[in-house]
Amino acid sequence: MPPAPNSQFPAISSTFDNTHKRLRYPARFGAFIGGTLFLLGCAPALAATAERDETNAETTNAFIASNDTQKAYRAVLANARAFAKSLSDGQRNDLMQAYNFENAARWHTYPQWYLNRPWNVFDRPRIGLRLETLSDDQWQALNALLKAATGTGRNEGFDEIQQHLNADDYLHDAGKGDAYGRGDFYIAFLGEPSETGLWQLQFGGHHFALSNTYHNGILTGATPSFRGIEPNRPFTYHNIENAPQQQEMDAFKALLASLDGRQRKDARLNDHFGDVMLRYGKDWEFPKQAKGIPATALDTRQRALLRAVIAGYVDDINDANADLIMAHYESQLDDTYVAYSGDISLSQTGNYVRIDGPSVWIELYMDSPFNFDIAHPHSVWRDKYRDYGGLHP
Repeated sequence: MPPAPNSQFPAISSTFDNTHKRLRYPARFGAFIGGTLFLLGCAPALAATAERDETNAETTNAFIASNDTQKAYRAVLANARAFAKSLSDGQRNDLMQAYNFENAARWHTYPQWYLNRPWNVFDRPRIGLRLETLSDDQWQALNALLKAATGTGRNEGFDEIQQHLNADDYLHDAGKGDAYGRGDFYIAFLGEPSETGLWQLQFGGHHFALSNTYHNGILTGATPSFRGIEPNRPFTYHNIENAPQQQEMDAFKALLASLDGRQRKDARLNDHFGDVMLRYGKDWEFPKQAKGIPATALDTRQRALLRAVIAGYVDDINDANADLIMAHYESQLDDTYVAYSGDISLSQTGNYVRIDGPSVWIELYMDSPFNFDIAHPHSVWRDKYRDYGGLHP
């Protein structure tokens, strides 16, 4: 944490190159834009040695977009346009940003005040429209957009976003620093929202990052997706109980607790960690070698617990797309690994756990106490072929 404030795709590349950055799609990418079937990509199967081998991608596990996902995108597009229309010219200029990798990668766990410090030459501040500038009507328009783009479950998606905003307001009101609060979150459109074309919905602030990439009306990437939280305990704010990361924490704890002695030995990593590996600035740096225990070594109940961990992250996106992505990850479950370092209670600084599949990558790390006296989680969901919708630097 910073010091306290004062007071995915392998194979061919597309023809899109407006900013001299490469957008990579899988060899079997295809779409029927006017219909209901879209093939959004494939991922290689994991070899028996757990070595990642992109040259031996024999198995296609395609996302298939449905009428429901097209309906969901129409809602996103309508609400994106309504939000932009509600803004002043100056606000709209801040909102609309160029679509390129440099801008897409401008997410972070730290609050904006820390990123803006002149001596901080290592971290780039967020871009876009600062939410402090929004009127009540503009907030309503923003919430309608976020609701359309995210999941409907309790402690997932839109509800989780609201709890994260409450958490930062809670830090502010508890005297942890004037620079905390939902007003210091940012939203940006990278590219123009449209029925066809390419753009990203970017939303984030302290301990939060949402990165939804859309191409021709299809959600082609919902990652990187970062979550952290302080306080790391349930808290009440404006008579509302909040615990936005409790569900994900409990799912990981249940999975680790279910492992017997031999399984824990196989899953344990010798490495020590200082944060999640695939944090901000560490794009496309996935290990080639999977470590830990494979899902094939788990029993039926444990595999269900593994699915629950993954679903806790995937369900943050809109329900129709979450169903497709979960089905894709489940099809690769046998080649998915569980690994951890430290204590399985996930209660102490340095405790670490991850899920490593042919496509899915999820990490949770317990960071040191900062505003309170207990460790708090940093967690990231990545996709090895669909981060940033496949955009590479």
